[in-house]
Amino acid sequence: MIRVKRVYEPFSSDDGYRVFVERLWPRGMRREELRMDLWAKDLAPSNRLRVWYSHDPAKWDEFRSKYKTELCEKEEILNELRKIENLTLLVASKSDLNAGAVIKDVLEHWNEFMDLCSSVKNNAAKM
Repeated sequence: MIRVKRVYEPFSSDDGYRVFVERLWPRGMRREELRMDLWAKDLAPSNRLRVWYSHDPAKWDEFRSKYKTELCEKEEILNELRKIENLTLLVASKSDLNAGAVIKDVLEHWNEFMDLCSSVKNNAAKM
């Protein structure tokens, strides 16, 4: 099971392995408050993409596409996360349209993601 949860929600023993997937530390939260097993800041969208998106719902589809392309470079850590049976992706965002949702989708549709990454790598090789 994979779930996305806001860092401000209370810890639950049902959360399993907790991975914080943001590049920036959440406002107003002390480090000891965020019970996490891993801070995977390398999985977060690039700063350029994060700033461009700015959680604008009108940009969601394009953000998802661009972010998945970025995630192709993070295949190794994603593959490790997908092996975890009970995984909670922690985000600071108030919106459901966030990086955690994209990562969850990638992990749940791994073969489609791998096809995308193959295509991205092939296109890069042609250039």
